Parts: sequence; C-alpha cells; structure tokens
Amino acid sequence: MLTSKVAKRYAQGLLDFTQESGNTESVFAEMKDVVKIMSESKELNQFLNTPFIDARKKDAVALEIFKNFSSVSQNIIRLVIRQGRESQLKNIAQEFINKVEDIKGTQRISLVTATKLSEQNIQKIIADSNMINVSNYDLETIIKPEILGGYILRVGDQQIDASVKTKLNNIKKEFQLN
Repeated sequence: MLTSKVAKRYAQGLLDFTQESGNTESVFAEMKDVVKIMSESKELNQFLNTPFIDARKKDAVALEIFKNFSSVSQNIIRLVIRQGRESQLKNIAQEFINKVEDIKGTQRISLVTATKLSEQNIQKIIADSNMINVSNYDLETIIKPEILGGYILRVGDQQIDASVKTKLNNIKKEFQLN
C-alpha cells in the first residue's frame, strides 16, 4: 500500500517526539487502536472526510472517541484535524506503526487466501515458505475469494503466488502460445 508524503512526515514527527519523550510504546499501542477504530467505523470516516463540517466539531468528536488516549496521541489527532488532514489520520497512524516495527525489527507479512484458514494452516504456509528469517513478525491475513484457492504470501519485496487463479491464467497463456 502506498503511503502519502503527508502521512510519512506526520508519522516521522510523532516518532521523533515519542522517542525523545520516552513514550513510544504507549503511543504505538494507541495508534494501533486508531487504525482499528478507523477501519471498523465507516461512519467515523465519512464524518471526518466531510468537508463542510467544521474542524472544531470534528475535534470535539475525536476528543470524545479517543478520550482514554495519552495526551501525546490526543494532541497528534487534534493537530491532524486542525491542519485539515483528517482524511490521512488512519494512514498517519499506520505509518507510525510501520516505523516503530521497523525499529524493532518486525517483519510485515501479508497472506491472501480465498477463505479463512486455521491458525495451523497459516503457520504451515509460513514455515514452508522459507522466506521469514525472524521470529518477530506482523501477519496480515486478507480474504479474497477471487483468487479461487491457494494463497499469495508477501514478505517484504518477495512474493509467492500459489493461487488457483494465477495457475489457471498460466495454463491459459500456455494454450494461447501453442
């Protein structure tokens, strides 16, 4: 996923500040909550992205939603809203998470499947891939029925595409060439 320059700059500024103040871990956990809340609430996204709603109203709503957060997290959220960048809030939070995980040496893994897999099957795919060389990783599972079956595993800039859709497309290309 491409991240905007705005999200990268805000996330880097937040990371620099939290490292200086020593509360990176607490803000890290809160930014995970921001991403989760923003991913689950279509209404909140619509509210924040509506241009004719005053920034003060958006600020008040955000303050109420995130009232249990630390002052650092509340301040970055308020700053983003006041600067008219509320559409980037989720991206900023995700970019901050990515930067902290990079510092920790956490490897990000994406597993796309046609249906939900058991934890045992997921671990078998990861173990069989020989692409993961660290014990600390962040796994994102995505369900896309259009791949028909199999899986697509992405680790960094490497990818294993063992999906049925890709195999069928490869067979189709072979028949067209012959």
